[in-house]
Amino acid sequence: MKSLKQGLLLAVIVMSAPTWSCTETGTEGFVPENDMKISVNAKRFGGLNEAQFNNAIERVEVIYAPIVAQQGGKLVIDRDWDDATVNAYAQRSGSSWMVNMFGGLARHETITEDGMSLVVCHEIGHHIGGAPTKVSGSSWASNEGQADYFSNLKCLRRTFLNDDNIAIVAAMNVPAALTNACAKAWTSEEDKAICVRGGMAGDSVARLFASLRSQANAAKFDTPDASAVSNTNDNHPATQCRLDTYFQGSLCEVNFNDNVERNSEVAGTCHGSLGHKMGLRPTCWFKAKVQ
Repeated sequence: MKSLKQGLLLAVIVMSAPTWSCTETGTEGFVPENDMKISVNAKRFGGLNEAQFNNAIERVEVIYAPIVAQQGGKLVIDRDWDDATVNAYAQRSGSSWMVNMFGGLARHETITEDGMSLVVCHEIGHHIGGAPTKVSGSSWASNEGQADYFSNLKCLRRTFLNDDNIAIVAAMNVPAALTNACAKAWTSEEDKAICVRGGMAGDSVARLFASLRSQANAAKFDTPDASAVSNTNDNHPATQCRLDTYFQGSLCEVNFNDNVERNSEVAGTCHGSLGHKMGLRPTCWFKAKVQ
């Protein structure tokens, strides 16, 4: 299989428009609109402290600020630790390509530092994550499933690249289904560890989705959503479907330097038309136009 460790290239240029995403009205973000608030003074049984919150954001920002700049935008990450909002948003205004991160989400007990980095990746993915883009509203925003896919397919791989991923993963309680799938998809031990680590970041936020939706059963790596949409769903997929998307992004053998494109669902991705069998976007939200 191809190695993840190659030099960094730029993602595709995406046109700018002054609007919001995850929904174009700004009423919905990384998770569906919710009334949960977790204040700075709230008693926590998990989640991140302020230093971890900032570190999780900064390690993605330092990589993607120059990428966005070379595409004609300015990456602006607004980090508001004191804000109790359990969500995150992407926004554009002129040349400013914005990501809005809130302490309330970071303080949720399900969130790990890698999970928080995944959230940043998702919001950046709305800006440069490629096709499919949202059908309604602005043309610049990759849809929800694609932003999820981009998070593990490209962004977290870059973010984790120079870490001691083998040691980091060794300290995690990793489900066998994830370990086995990553071992099958990748050849080097380092690449396998990056795959596992990305999957576990997806597990963190999937547990957040389940909590906010009051779901009794957790999403799992060995219980994929077998449903198939007749048309691509631009909105937030179900919890299991979102975990499946992160999982497949981690398994895709296409190098993170192979650019995605706003006008092509194939470029830079694993796609059935290219003969890929693993790493495909799940049919629970994605309907391939190119067969």
